[in-house]
Amino acid sequence: MTAAPRPGRWRDQAIALGWLIAAWNLFWGEVSWGNLVGGALVGVAVLVFFPLPPVTFAGRLRPRGLLVLLVAFAVELASASMHVAWIAVRPGYQPRGAIIGVRLRVRSDLNLALTAELLSLVPGTLIVDVDRDEGVLYVHVLDVRGPQDLAGSRKRVLAVEDRIVRAVGSDIELRLLCTDPDRRSET
Repeated sequence: MTAAPRPGRWRDQAIALGWLIAAWNLFWGEVSWGNLVGGALVGVAVLVFFPLPPVTFAGRLRPRGLLVLLVAFAVELASASMHVAWIAVRPGYQPRGAIIGVRLRVRSDLNLALTAELLSLVPGTLIVDVDRDEGVLYVHVLDVRGPQDLAGSRKRVLAVEDRIVRAVGSDIELRLLCTDPDRRSET
Protein backbone atom coordinates (compact mmCIF):
# COMPACT_ATOMS: atom_id res chain seq x y z
CA MET A 1 0.00 0.00 0.00
CA THR A 2 1.59 3.28 -1.06
CA ALA A 3 0.75 6.66 0.33
CA ALA A 4 -0.64 9.28 -1.97
CA PRO A 5 2.01 11.85 -2.87
CA ARG A 6 1.60 15.10 -1.03
CA PRO A 7 1.09 18.21 -3.16
CA GLY A 8 4.52 19.80 -2.63
CA ARG A 9 6.57 16.63 -3.15
CA TRP A 10 7.67 17.53 -6.71
CA ARG A 11 8.60 21.02 -5.58
CA ASP A 12 10.66 19.60 -2.71
CA GLN A 13 12.41 17.20 -5.09
CA ALA A 14 13.20 20.05 -7.49
CA ILE A 15 14.63 22.16 -4.66
CA ALA A 16 16.73 19.22 -3.44
CA LEU A 17 17.98 18.63 -7.00
CA GLY A 18 18.93 22.29 -7.28
CA TRP A 19 20.95 22.11 -4.07
CA LEU A 20 22.65 18.90 -5.19
CA ILE A 21 23.63 20.51 -8.51
CA ALA A 22 24.96 23.56 -6.65
CA ALA A 23 26.94 21.35 -4.27
CA TRP A 24 28.37 19.36 -7.20
CA ASN A 25 29.59 22.56 -8.82
CA LEU A 26 31.09 23.76 -5.54
CA PHE A 27 32.93 20.44 -5.18
CA TRP A 28 34.48 20.88 -8.62
CA GLY A 29 35.28 24.52 -7.97
CA GLU A 30 33.77 25.95 -11.14
CA VAL A 31 30.45 26.29 -12.90
CA SER A 32 30.50 24.78 -16.40
CA TRP A 33 28.03 23.03 -18.67
CA GLY A 34 29.74 19.71 -17.92
CA ASN A 35 29.47 20.25 -14.17
CA LEU A 36 25.83 21.34 -14.45
CA VAL A 37 24.92 18.22 -16.47
CA GLY A 38 27.06 15.98 -14.26
CA GLY A 39 25.51 17.47 -11.13
CA ALA A 40 22.02 16.94 -12.55
CA LEU A 41 22.78 13.29 -13.33
CA VAL A 42 24.32 12.64 -9.93
CA GLY A 43 21.49 14.54 -8.21
CA VAL A 44 18.79 12.53 -10.00
CA ALA A 45 20.61 9.30 -9.15
CA VAL A 46 20.85 10.30 -5.48
CA LEU A 47 17.17 11.23 -5.31
CA VAL A 48 16.04 8.04 -7.09
CA PHE A 49 18.32 5.46 -5.48
CA PHE A 50 18.71 6.99 -2.01
CA PRO A 51 15.38 8.61 -1.24
CA LEU A 52 15.16 10.34 2.10
CA PRO A 53 11.98 10.42 4.13
CA PRO A 54 10.06 13.58 3.40
CA VAL A 55 10.75 16.36 5.87
CA THR A 56 7.74 18.59 6.02
CA PHE A 57 8.07 22.26 6.72
CA ALA A 58 4.82 23.33 8.33
CA GLY A 59 6.24 26.52 9.76
CA ARG A 60 7.07 29.87 8.35
CA LEU A 61 10.13 32.08 8.37
CA ARG A 62 9.98 34.75 11.03
CA PRO A 63 12.61 37.44 10.32
CA ARG A 64 12.88 38.63 13.92
CA GLY A 65 13.21 35.07 15.25
CA LEU A 66 15.77 34.27 12.54
CA LEU A 67 17.82 37.33 13.50
CA VAL A 68 17.71 36.34 17.18
CA LEU A 69 18.78 32.79 16.25
CA LEU A 70 21.72 33.99 14.15
CA VAL A 71 22.95 36.55 16.68
CA ALA A 72 22.62 34.14 19.62
CA PHE A 73 24.41 31.43 17.62
CA ALA A 74 27.28 33.81 16.77
CA VAL A 75 27.64 34.86 20.42
CA GLU A 76 27.48 31.25 21.63
CA LEU A 77 30.00 30.19 18.97
CA ALA A 78 32.48 32.88 20.00
CA SER A 79 32.01 32.25 23.72
CA ALA A 80 32.36 28.47 23.40
CA SER A 81 35.41 28.84 21.15
CA MET A 82 37.15 31.01 23.75
CA HIS A 83 36.19 28.57 26.52
CA VAL A 84 37.54 25.54 24.64
CA ALA A 85 40.70 27.47 23.71
CA TRP A 86 41.21 28.38 27.38
CA ILE A 87 40.83 24.70 28.35
CA ALA A 88 43.35 23.72 25.68
CA VAL A 89 46.09 26.11 26.81
CA ARG A 90 45.52 25.80 30.56
CA PRO A 91 48.43 23.78 31.95
CA GLY A 92 47.54 20.66 33.89
CA TYR A 93 43.78 21.12 33.67
CA GLN A 94 41.80 17.92 33.03
CA PRO A 95 38.27 18.78 31.83
CA ARG A 96 35.53 16.28 32.56
CA GLY A 97 32.89 15.52 29.98
CA ALA A 98 29.41 14.13 30.33
CA ILE A 99 26.67 12.77 28.10
CA ILE A 100 23.22 14.11 28.80
CA GLY A 101 19.86 13.21 27.31
CA VAL A 102 17.58 16.13 26.53
CA ARG A 103 13.96 15.56 25.50
CA LEU A 104 12.94 18.22 23.01
CA ARG A 105 9.48 19.74 23.23
CA VAL A 106 8.91 19.74 19.45
CA ARG A 107 9.52 16.27 18.02
CA SER A 108 9.45 17.00 14.30
CA ASP A 109 12.31 15.62 12.22
CA LEU A 110 13.21 19.10 11.01
CA ASN A 111 13.43 20.51 14.54
CA LEU A 112 15.45 17.51 15.70
CA ALA A 113 17.89 17.88 12.79
CA LEU A 114 18.28 21.66 13.05
CA THR A 115 18.79 21.55 16.82
CA ALA A 116 21.34 18.73 16.50
CA GLU A 117 23.22 20.57 13.74
CA LEU A 118 23.45 23.88 15.58
CA LEU A 119 24.58 22.15 18.77
CA SER A 120 27.25 20.18 16.92
CA LEU A 121 28.66 23.36 15.37
CA VAL A 122 29.37 24.86 18.80
CA PRO A 123 32.77 23.81 20.22
CA GLY A 124 32.47 21.72 23.37
CA THR A 125 29.19 20.03 22.42
CA LEU A 126 28.63 17.05 20.18
CA ILE A 127 25.56 14.98 19.37
CA VAL A 128 26.27 11.38 20.31
CA ASP A 129 22.88 9.82 19.53
CA VAL A 130 19.33 10.75 18.63
CA ASP A 131 16.19 8.91 19.71
CA ARG A 132 13.87 10.01 16.92
CA ASP A 133 10.76 8.31 18.33
CA GLU A 134 11.09 9.92 21.76
CA GLY A 135 12.58 13.21 20.53
CA VAL A 136 15.68 12.89 22.73
CA LEU A 137 19.11 14.25 21.85
CA TYR A 138 22.10 12.70 23.62
CA VAL A 139 24.72 15.42 23.84
CA HIS A 140 28.35 15.20 24.96
CA VAL A 141 29.30 18.35 26.85
CA LEU A 142 32.80 19.41 27.82
CA ASP A 143 34.06 20.77 31.13
CA VAL A 144 31.39 19.57 33.54
CA ARG A 145 32.24 20.39 37.15
CA GLY A 146 28.97 19.52 38.86
CA PRO A 147 25.21 19.08 38.64
CA GLN A 148 24.71 22.80 38.00
CA ASP A 149 26.72 22.48 34.77
CA LEU A 150 24.52 19.58 33.64
CA ALA A 151 21.37 21.59 34.33
CA GLY A 152 22.86 24.57 32.52
CA SER A 153 23.72 22.40 29.51
CA ARG A 154 20.15 21.07 29.35
CA LYS A 155 18.83 24.63 29.49
CA ARG A 156 21.17 25.67 26.66
CA VAL A 157 19.95 22.80 24.46
CA LEU A 158 16.33 23.75 25.09
CA ALA A 159 17.18 27.42 24.44
CA VAL A 160 18.61 26.46 21.03
CA GLU A 161 15.43 24.52 20.27
CA ASP A 162 13.36 27.50 21.41
CA ARG A 163 15.21 29.91 19.10
CA ILE A 164 14.91 27.52 16.14
CA VAL A 165 11.16 27.07 16.60
CA ARG A 166 10.68 30.82 17.03
CA ALA A 167 12.60 31.36 13.78
CA VAL A 168 11.01 28.71 11.55
CA GLY A 169 8.33 26.87 13.53
CA SER A 170 4.60 26.62 13.01
CA ASP A 171 2.02 28.09 15.40
CA ILE A 172 1.39 24.61 16.85
CA GLU A 173 5.12 24.13 17.46
CA LEU A 174 5.29 27.52 19.17
CA ARG A 175 2.54 26.40 21.57
CA LEU A 176 4.51 23.24 22.36
CA LEU A 177 7.40 25.38 23.61
CA CYS A 178 5.26 26.55 26.51
CA THR A 179 4.85 23.01 27.86
CA ASP A 180 7.20 21.34 30.30
CA PRO A 181 8.88 18.38 28.54
CA ASP A 182 8.64 16.15 31.63
CA ARG A 183 4.91 16.80 32.12
CA ARG A 184 4.22 16.35 28.39
CA SER A 185 5.56 12.78 28.44
CA GLU A 186 3.12 11.88 31.24
CA THR A 187 0.04 12.73 29.19
